[in-house]
Amino acid sequence: MIYEHPRIKQYVLQQYEEYLQLFDGKIKREYVQTRFGRTHVLQLGKENGRPLFIFHGANCLNPMTLSWFEGLFADYKIYAPDTIGHPGFSDERRINPEDRSFALWTNDLLNHYGIDSCAFAGVSYGGGIVLRLAAFFPEKISSSILVVPAGISPFSKWWTIKRMLLPFTLYQLNDSTKQIHAVADAMSAGKMKTIDREIIATIFQHVKLEHDLPKLTTKAELQRYRSPTLIIAGMQDVFFPEGQLFQRAAPLFGDLLEWRAYNMGHFPAIHHLERMNEDMKAFLLRHYH
Repeated sequence: MIYEHPRIKQYVLQQYEEYLQLFDGKIKREYVQTRFGRTHVLQLGKENGRPLFIFHGANCLNPMTLSWFEGLFADYKIYAPDTIGHPGFSDERRINPEDRSFALWTNDLLNHYGIDSCAFAGVSYGGGIVLRLAAFFPEKISSSILVVPAGISPFSKWWTIKRMLLPFTLYQLNDSTKQIHAVADAMSAGKMKTIDREIIATIFQHVKLEHDLPKLTTKAELQRYRSPTLIIAGMQDVFFPEGQLFQRAAPLFGDLLEWRAYNMGHFPAIHHLERMNEDMKAFLLRHYH
């Protein structure tokens, strides 16, 4: 169990439902049985559009980071699973992020929907999930978009400790609004939406956090991977700073890589999202049509 108490789970799922009310258009919801457990999947966007799988970040709710891709909904059929073992409606059993488990989990979802290959996008931890798929089933990926991704450069412990450890520790000790604002500001360079900050506050205080990231991807693992890849980085990202991320990504992807870096934190501001969606849309027009 990842929740401190059943009423906390109920409250987090209520926050999930309230977030979905902010989306325009019809949202279909389905539970898919995978070898790792039951997975809740949101389906939305263009009904007859080409499929685009989107994986959310760790220690947040699926709709939070799914909202970052709203500019793509009109053109693509979106499949957005709640990552198994994370807050949301999927089973709470966590799976190993360092082996092929997430690749197999994703493959189970693709098989359920009869999708041989498609475009993928992932935010932070979700980017690491896409990279696990690239390592074991590269033929499944037509093109990929990785936003402030895990799985490429090491977690920046020094920078994170400097910016987040004190306010995070104080928040867990006394549930102070001032301290959660400091944590949210560090994660977003002062631009986190109020609704996101409230959800983060609940999860950080009352949910067992996921600390294990998808393993760092190696060049050898991507030997068979030949799909165009767009990476979007944050110059003020407290977890995966842009400079370190590019240093690892450039030799990893070579001429497959398209690179964008914005002056944002791990969570983008609204004006960053507008630019991000323009860049993602252009990338998919080039590589997924």
